[in-house]
Amino acid sequence: MKPKRLFVAVSPPLVIQQSLVDLDRRSRGVRWTTREQMHITLGFFPDVSERIDLALREKLSAIEFRAFFLPLQGVGTFPSKGPPKIIWIGVEKGHPHLFQLHKRVQDAALAVGLEPDLRLWHPHITLARCHGAHGGVLRKFLKSNADFNAGMFRVDAFHLYCSELTPAGPIHTCEMSILAAKGEND
Repeated sequence: MKPKRLFVAVSPPLVIQQSLVDLDRRSRGVRWTTREQMHITLGFFPDVSERIDLALREKLSAIEFRAFFLPLQGVGTFPSKGPPKIIWIGVEKGHPHLFQLHKRVQDAALAVGLEPDLRLWHPHITLARCHGAHGGVLRKFLKSNADFNAGMFRVDAFHLYCSELTPAGPIHTCEMSILAAKGEND
């Protein structure tokens, strides 16, 4: 069996996905993310064997967390200097519960022998990928949406996805969901 491309992510609800899809999308040279592919990646694992996949599922299932609310605000680009490659919306001023969940996912991956991503983690939802986008139009879009507030949503689960690359773009299939622990107020 060939290795899988897996990622662990938090997915915003449909109403937030739709508000992100409804942003002005007239910029040339920009390939916008479909609603179904909007997520905040907690960990990406590009080459996972069946044995490691099973061990990872076991470790992810053992992660306990309480539901929390996550605000999405502020549109920006990667890289921060030079021609943009990615347009994103971020998590307002970071979020301790999200960072804790990210660390637990990374620890689970490390425990089963997957290489950790050593880059600084910047939680975001990718809105678009830029390929020769016209700078003036893109700057106008970024300036008018720099403080865009997509709202707040309740994170009550995270998911393990398989990502299959196709000529039409990646296909993401949810393979497992891990639900937040029930608390007194749930």
